[in-house]
Amino acid sequence: MPRLGGGMLAAPRPDTRISSMTALAALRALDRTQRHTVAAAFLGWTLDAFDYFLLVMVMPAVAQSFRVPVKDVALALLLTLAFRPVGALVFGRLADRYGRRRILMIDVTLYSVLGLACAFAPSLMVLLVLRSLFGIAMGGEWGTGASLAMESIPVRSRGIVSGILQSGYPCGYLLCAIAYGLLFNTIGWRGMFALGIVPALLVLYLRRSVPESPVFEQRARAGARRGMLETMRGRWKLLAYMIMTMAVFNAFSHGSQDVYPTFLKLQMHFDTHTTSLLTIILNLGALAGGLAFGQWSEKIGRRRAMAIACVLALPAIPLWSYGGSVLLLAIGAFWIQVAVQGAWGVVPGYLNELSPDDVRGTLPGFAYQIGNLLVSWTAFAMAAVAQARGGDYAFVQSAWIAAVAVLLALLTWFGPEAHGVRFGVTEAEAPVTMQSSSAVAD
Repeated sequence: MPRLGGGMLAAPRPDTRISSMTALAALRALDRTQRHTVAAAFLGWTLDAFDYFLLVMVMPAVAQSFRVPVKDVALALLLTLAFRPVGALVFGRLADRYGRRRILMIDVTLYSVLGLACAFAPSLMVLLVLRSLFGIAMGGEWGTGASLAMESIPVRSRGIVSGILQSGYPCGYLLCAIAYGLLFNTIGWRGMFALGIVPALLVLYLRRSVPESPVFEQRARAGARRGMLETMRGRWKLLAYMIMTMAVFNAFSHGSQDVYPTFLKLQMHFDTHTTSLLTIILNLGALAGGLAFGQWSEKIGRRRAMAIACVLALPAIPLWSYGGSVLLLAIGAFWIQVAVQGAWGVVPGYLNELSPDDVRGTLPGFAYQIGNLLVSWTAFAMAAVAQARGGDYAFVQSAWIAAVAVLLALLTWFGPEAHGVRFGVTEAEAPVTMQSSSAVAD
């Protein structure tokens, strides 16, 4: 296979029967066991995100309780994101060695216990330590769960399943916003963190209903597993591209979500229920976008779907930050998250297709979380700049998203594509080089 564009991964042009398949048909192609696997991976990321966004929703209350500025509490978000690459590497390598399912159960248990422990933090310093440890556990979930799901389903179902998996993130935010609206005034921020133990119940479901990845089992029986350094030989440009792209992706999502409730509370002066309602609407848009663009990527290719979603965010910015009424702000919130999570809905399938079999438990999650590390200062910096501008969160989030959307559209449009690549094949059958921008999808 020829090398093009600096050695980027080449893949066969997707079959037109796959591209034209409807979302419903793609889901019907899953058998009972595959549906359980997708459901478990989705719930793992949903509940992980639920625990993460608990802090996002209660930052002002935590700051008041510990008598510190909001930006000091936002440091906990930075630390959570900064430690996620450690979890992605550790749990990813364990998943590549011992299996996706077993390691996912351990990881879910760990992040649930750490989420609960935050409810008992006696000081901001202890909370910062606990959220750092939580970040390690959170970093291990996405790559392990996504590889388990993607290796267990038919090729033609990857687009819609990618959208479903990534929709777990806004779904977790949505559940957190609902819990905040219903419970915060009664149980306070410590009671909200106590809800973090709920994801531990997922372990029972994983143990009873979800088998190991067939691709992992196939390669384990064949003795085909190799070390990460050996597998990545000649693919370091691919890893660099994945990390850079995921850094901008994370700037896109965290820049549109992490200070949004604070913007509503401190700048717009909305009460708990209005803040909860707008955050719920924001996440409904995210769910719609992730599912729609994930499936659309089967028809037009992963790159194009992501780039178009990024561009779609630009005209939503005035309504999202400067709508002037609850109705207009709600329209803007829904619209911008259709775009942001529309682009994200393609990511699980995209990264897993770019990754070799032997490091699929590690590489997508590691690239994702290193990208997170590079932009882990997003919420802290946005809160600090807004505070320096007299609490002007609207300006900060608008300028941030406009710049990031344009950059991400360019990165994804001119990036590699491996749409439809086979999993679980021998090295002789698998593509081993990398191809740039338009050569696959065009």
